[in-house]
This record gives sequence, C-alpha cells and structure tokens, in this order.
Amino acid sequence: MAGKYEHLFVRHMGDSSADLVNEGAVATGVPRPAHIGDAFALMRAEDVPESKIHMTYSWIGPTDEPSHWVNEHEHDYDEVLIWTGSDPENPHDLGGEILIDIEGETYSVTTSGALYIPAGLRHCPLDFKRVTRPIRFSALSLSGDGAYSSDEDVPRDASA
Repeated sequence: MAGKYEHLFVRHMGDSSADLVNEGAVATGVPRPAHIGDAFALMRAEDVPESKIHMTYSWIGPTDEPSHWVNEHEHDYDEVLIWTGSDPENPHDLGGEILIDIEGETYSVTTSGALYIPAGLRHCPLDFKRVTRPIRFSALSLSGDGAYSSDEDVPRDASA
C-alpha cells in the first residue's frame, strides 16, 4: 500500500548519463570504456520534484588500462564525490587508483572515501589509473534545484 510519502522514493534508478555533461561520451564524444558502468540516478528533481540534490552512482570494473572519465569543470554549487571499494573484509582499500586534479594539482586516491568540492573550485580531470576490483563511484550535487550543471554546459567565452 502506497502512503502519502510514496512520491519521495526512487524505486527505479533511471539512466543519468545524459545529465553528466563532463563525463565520458557526453564530454568527449568517445564511447566510455567497457569497465565504466552506466550512471544511475539515486536522487534528482526529475524523479522527485521536491529534491534539492542530484545524486548518481556508477560501478567501475577492473582494468589494467588507464582511462579518462571526467573533463575539467566547475559548478556554482557544492559537490561531494564518493568512492568505495568492494571488499567487505577491507572496506578502506579502494581496489584501484583514481587521479583527480583540483585547481591544477593532481591527487592520488587509493582508499575508500570522499572529496568535498566547494562551489567555484575548478576540478578534474578525473582518471582511473588502475582498477583491480569493482569500485562504486557516486557524485552528490548540492545544487539546490536537484539538477546537475557546470560551466561546461555552455560554450566558454575565450576572451573572458
């Protein structure tokens, strides 16, 4: 029996690949590598109109080949990137290595965890250097309107 709050649940996560304008084929025109799974919407205004956040997740499968995933960009809202390994016996071990740039500085990530990105902070590219076990990757956009957007959504003015 559905209650009065049923409309707040997401019971079927829709494909949110097209929402993420800086990632994979949407950003580069190159099909995503087979080890990078579909992006699913955990929460967004498109599915729950009252939502003030946009949250997705993807599974990243094992690969020996380094791969580029997300282009450099920034948002006018805060964002949290979350990555977790898949070994329940060692939850801190990511099972791979992620490289991410923040304002031009490259950081290596090999443990499960998260990154808080304040509004206006230029970040990415994000690349997978190696993945030995599946990694769950989530992005939580605190956009206020439940939508994902970035400065890469519109053509940039080269004279600015």
